[in-house]
Amino acid sequence: MSQQQTASKPSLSGVKIRARKGAVKAHAKYEPSVFRDHLYKHLETVSQDDLDQITNKLIQAGSTLDFSKYADALFEIILVGGLIQPGGTYADDGVPRSPFTIFNAKDPAEVDDLRKYVDVLNKLIRRYKYLQKPLETTTLPGLLQYIHRWEPSQKDKLSITIGLLMSQGLASASCISGLAKDHLVKDDVAINVITIIFRSYLTDQSMEHLAGALKKGGIKDLLAFFPVSRRGSKILEEHFRKEGLPQVADWYTKRQNAALREGVISELQELVSRGESSESMISAIQARQEEQPLGDAELIQCIWVGLMQSVDWNTRPDQIEGLALREVSNSAPVLEAFCSGPKTEVALINTVQVFCYEDTRIMKVFPQMLKVLYNKDCVSDQAIIYWHQKGAKPQGKQHFLKATETLVKFLQDQESDDEE
Repeated sequence: MSQQQTASKPSLSGVKIRARKGAVKAHAKYEPSVFRDHLYKHLETVSQDDLDQITNKLIQAGSTLDFSKYADALFEIILVGGLIQPGGTYADDGVPRSPFTIFNAKDPAEVDDLRKYVDVLNKLIRRYKYLQKPLETTTLPGLLQYIHRWEPSQKDKLSITIGLLMSQGLASASCISGLAKDHLVKDDVAINVITIIFRSYLTDQSMEHLAGALKKGGIKDLLAFFPVSRRGSKILEEHFRKEGLPQVADWYTKRQNAALREGVISELQELVSRGESSESMISAIQARQEEQPLGDAELIQCIWVGLMQSVDWNTRPDQIEGLALREVSNSAPVLEAFCSGPKTEVALINTVQVFCYEDTRIMKVFPQMLKVLYNKDCVSDQAIIYWHQKGAKPQGKQHFLKATETLVKFLQDQESDDEE
């Protein structure tokens, strides 16, 4: 048995074993300059204005050239006209720029003109789908980190192209995250590029679409693209409004307010869970307002939501109304501290109205809840009357107006007596 195990294995002498084609390609020497020269031969016989023929030539080249291995070189040639070496400069081998590149687009850069070049890329990627991943994960981030080195017109053309590639789903928004690097953030380079990218993106898609793309691409805060000394919400809003992109400013403001609202609600829930006093809650909210202020109406809504979400509403049906009144009474000191005027008071009433509409178990007790807020000085008689006459929300409006008729009539009569 041992002799059989140690016996040498048979071999075929004189037979040449051929390596698999894939293995040969994998171990072939990486020669981007050779790839470039071969690609040029496909393109140099076509007029640079004949984009349809250029598209055909590129697709044909993919059948003989290894696009999967030289994807970055391919896109560098198409996008910036040549191979880029570390540091952001062209390969110094005396070879002229590519016969076809987006830098050949007319000056000044225009979205409609560059859209034709993006169509070439779109058709090429649809034919060779494996090219999309290296485009968005390596090529575009690599080119953007050196965008400060391009001439202004070239910078604009590349930025517009990236915006169009993103809007057409050919590149993820993650490719722009590298613009937040220090050497690009200073002197407003990054935010100016981002602005051009957004402007071209929004020629094809809505702000909601762009917002979704930014979220999916992991772009969490646009302030990261501003110089450190100018990272403020007001500066961001002013910048985009000045650049003719008010929808970006409005979206950012709305998004920031949503984050602030969530912060107030979460902090209140935490304070309630720890059993903190009303005074502690008021101080915490005031401190937060000093750092990141919310509008009075929005703030009072958040306070109500935070306090009510801290309540365990899983109780017997016959006790739910009593629980609601008790919790409103307990919450009144905190609410009263931030009911700063008629608008805020009406906003609070509307918040309670919607709250009761969404939880039908306590719809009946809405008038009593309103009366508790009145007795605790959270809302005035004028606010209740105004709400009843023309300030109510549409949710269950007729039901709530009818249910509060007696209370409103009482307040109106009392007001008349006071005037007499």
